[in-house]
Parts: sequence; C-alpha cells; structure tokens
Amino acid sequence: MTRYKQLLKVPILIFTQENGLSRSKKMSAIKPPQITAYDSKPTDVYFFGTCVLDIFMPEAGMDAITLIEQQGIRVHYPMEQSCCGQPAYSSGHPKEAFDVAKAQLDLFPENWPIVVPSGSCGGMMKHHWPTLFKGTEYEQKAIDCANRIIEFTHFLLAIGYKPEDKGEPVKVAIHTSCAARREMNVHLSGWQLIDGMENVERIVHDHESECCGFGGTFSVKQADISGAMVTDKVAALKETGATEIISADCGCMMNIGGKIAKDEPNMPRPKHIASFLLERTGGKA
Repeated sequence: MTRYKQLLKVPILIFTQENGLSRSKKMSAIKPPQITAYDSKPTDVYFFGTCVLDIFMPEAGMDAITLIEQQGIRVHYPMEQSCCGQPAYSSGHPKEAFDVAKAQLDLFPENWPIVVPSGSCGGMMKHHWPTLFKGTEYEQKAIDCANRIIEFTHFLLAIGYKPEDKGEPVKVAIHTSCAARREMNVHLSGWQLIDGMENVERIVHDHESECCGFGGTFSVKQADISGAMVTDKVAALKETGATEIISADCGCMMNIGGKIAKDEPNMPRPKHIASFLLERTGGKA
C-alpha cells in the first residue's frame, strides 16, 4: 500500500451553494463532455487563460494561442479575465466563488467557443457555474457560457487538428488532473493527440489515474498526504524512463514540477501539452 493511501483518512467533500455548507457529492453525477467535431470550424474563439497559467506559466498560454491561430482562427483574450472561482468554491466558500465568477460572465458576449487550457478550470465553468448561479439573475448567462466552454485539447480535436510530428523519436508520460479526467475527459483527448504523432511513444505509468496531491488548497490543508501523493506520482513517472512529462493542468504541473526540482533534478520538468505540440510541429523556435 502506498504511503498516501495509509494516510488518507479524510472524506473528499465538494461544497455547493444550495446550503452553503459542505456536502458530499458523487463525481459520477457529472457527465463529462464527449470528443465531438464542429460542423464547421469556428472563425473566432475566446481564450480563458486561467489565473494559474497567466501568473505562473504564461508561455504555455501563448503557445496555446499560437497553435489555435495557426489553424486560421482568431483568438480573443478578454483582458479583464481573472479566476473562474474554483479555489473558493471547492474550499467551501460559495459566496466568494460567486463574486469572483460573476466578474467573468460579461467577458464573452459573442456566440463563440470559450477555449480553456486547463481541464479543472474548464470543469468548474462548464459543470459548476450553472449550480453556483442557480436561481439568480445570472443563471441564464452562466448556462450560456457553460454551454460554450471547451477544453483546449478537445477543441483541437473538434476542429480536426492532426499534429504533423517533425521531432526526433521521444518517449513521453502523461499526467491528467483528477478534475480534468473525471469532469472533462481530458485524458482521452490528450492521449489521442499524442498517439497521433509519428515519433512519440506514450508510456503508461502505474499511477496514471491517481491524483498528484495538488487539489488546490488540499495541498496546503493536508500537506502530509499531499506530499506522499506527489512522491508516489513522481516515482511512477521516473520508472517510465520518459524524456518528456506532459500535462494540461498547470496546478498539477507546479506540484509535480516542484517535487522534481527538489528531489529529482535529473528528471524532465512537466510541460504543457500546448507547448509540446507547438514544439513537435515546428511552430516554436
């Protein structure tokens, strides 16, 4: 038994607005979006960069925008955007989450897809915004936004993007965040993109479906458990011998990358899938 499973004795709770208190909800109640294709490729999209990516990994956001623009699509980045409200919402502070998320609702007035380069933030906006604003004057606007939310890798597949690999042979391991996997099916879209590249071999590691221990404030409130989880995750990634570690969620990338920087300096740092795709297709110097 792994160390974190021995430590983990606390229930996982999701907080909702209906009662303002903690309430356990089954993740199975959420139906993640399927990978579909647009009838016609959109000419314009909004890009919601997420606060973590904007502050800590802006290059990944720019790479995602570049990749979309290379497909002949105009990208609109609302400068007033900030946070989707997920940290407050999942920590049991629906009022604070409401105020933060409300500030985003007027940023997407045109009927264009809203591309989000983070599955966990995309899941918050797609699945939880309608609940957060239910029964308020903002409910319909939240539903409208939620219906247009699409995670970055899903968007690439939806427009028929097929990466033309121009790189040398490489072995990669992929980590998908818990929320991205269970709420947005990002593991499936990520695998499909990577597996479609001629010189890239995807290696499945032992802890691929397990949490890295980040979980937003979980990594602060349950530091011992979080530390044990990321230790297991990094050990599993190391065992693969992969020369690249790919993810599509910046929170996980920071957590895994921090552990690697501290204890495994010879391992590769996690890379956002947008940056990886752009590099492999020759779109980045």
